[in-house]
Amino acid sequence: MSHRAFQEMWDAADHEIRDLLELEITEDPLLLPEKGNVESQLNHLSCLFIKYILIFKKVSESYDQIVHPQKRRVLKLLVDGVTGRLLELKHALVSLDSSNYHFFDAILADLKLTPEDIRIQVPGYFRTENLRAIKERERILESMNATVAGKAESKGVEKTAMTVDAAIKLIQIHERARQGRVRAKLMQGIRDKELHARLIQTKKITKEELDPHTAAIIIQRNIRRVLAMKKAAELREHENALIGMVKKQERKKKKDNPMVKASRIAEERREVQAQYETNYQAALVSTRKKIVDVEGPDIKETMSDKIREWYLSCREQTGKFPDYPSVDDGGSNLIFNPPPPKSEGEEGEEEKGAKGKKGKKSAKGKKPAKKDKKKDKKKKGDEEEEEDNGPKLSVYRPMLEQGSKQFRETWRSNVQDLHNISQKHDADMIKEIKRKEVEEQLRLQVDELMREELKNLKAAVDGAKKGKAGKGKKGKKGKKGKK
Repeated sequence: MSHRAFQEMWDAADHEIRDLLELEITEDPLLLPEKGNVESQLNHLSCLFIKYILIFKKVSESYDQIVHPQKRRVLKLLVDGVTGRLLELKHALVSLDSSNYHFFDAILADLKLTPEDIRIQVPGYFRTENLRAIKERERILESMNATVAGKAESKGVEKTAMTVDAAIKLIQIHERARQGRVRAKLMQGIRDKELHARLIQTKKITKEELDPHTAAIIIQRNIRRVLAMKKAAELREHENALIGMVKKQERKKKKDNPMVKASRIAEERREVQAQYETNYQAALVSTRKKIVDVEGPDIKETMSDKIREWYLSCREQTGKFPDYPSVDDGGSNLIFNPPPPKSEGEEGEEEKGAKGKKGKKSAKGKKPAKKDKKKDKKKKGDEEEEEDNGPKLSVYRPMLEQGSKQFRETWRSNVQDLHNISQKHDADMIKEIKRKEVEEQLRLQVDELMREELKNLKAAVDGAKKGKAGKGKKGKKGKKGKK
């Protein structure tokens, strides 16, 4: 399959995920299970479970075969989210049906599926991504088995000595085998001599001029011999397969077997994945370094100019320098991205909310205990109703929504990706991400410098004001003495 085929598979899985997410929060009574009806709830959860299995197979295969490193990070969100949702639904089915085994025969017949379609297999990327840990575990297990086997041999029963009859029998077996090998070698030599003599004879015949009739007979004879040999080989293989001596797959050549070819292509794609991932990680480091070296000084200068404009404009409006925002408040983020001003209505609501909270706190002890009991009963009833309706909100729902949103916004209609035939990483996306990281890092450095600069300016202005105040007082005293 091509890159486009796996992209379309991903798109189909994304459509199904969004449909199921809408179904899980719907309030349509026709789509929800009946309250108190265990069979209806079980069928509803079973349908969700089967559909999520089909989605899991699609996204796991796409993640295993797509070679684009940035796409695989978005797909990983969907794979993890679908896997977690499957576990949640399985837990709900077990708790509702009180059994670890469920029968989906009727539902599979309605959906026109077979049991093989919902068979969950371990995805290939589980092994490829954890290959180092698996090899380490196998090495440890092998060493443990060797140690245990050594201990078992030392503690086991002592071996008895070989008898004379057993030794003679073993020698006879080996001697017969040796004689058979010698005999076979002798017969092979005789056959080779006969074949060599036949070839010499045919060469002598071919050296002589042949009439067309004799040449045609020789060609026909050889062609019939080759065809007969092929026919005999096919009949032999068919007979062996009929009696169960050879599997049908083994009869075909490996290069002509589509399963072998598909597995080879899949393995090649995994090798390309590893190579592209290495290139992607190297590009992350090199791009960040390049942005810091080339764009870093300009970014710092621009930030410093904006911060200077801010505190100078504040001084013009208020007559004094403002306090620099603290690190807990976000530092210069409040300067670059100031919060929107609050309207009068919002301020009034906040004041009312604060007053209401104070009134509730003061009136907590005055309420009778009967109402609390009634509320507890209502809460219990609501919880029971939620349990009856099944697990509506999933813990993995935000992960699925985030993965689906990133796919639709970034990759679904990406024109540049259509021309990316080799499916290497997108350098522009790396620049955008790394530029934000570098800006955040440089912003912290600029905050320290500008905080110190503003502090020095405040100290200089305060010192100048104190000097002017002292000179003014001295001038007034001198005037009084002259009078």
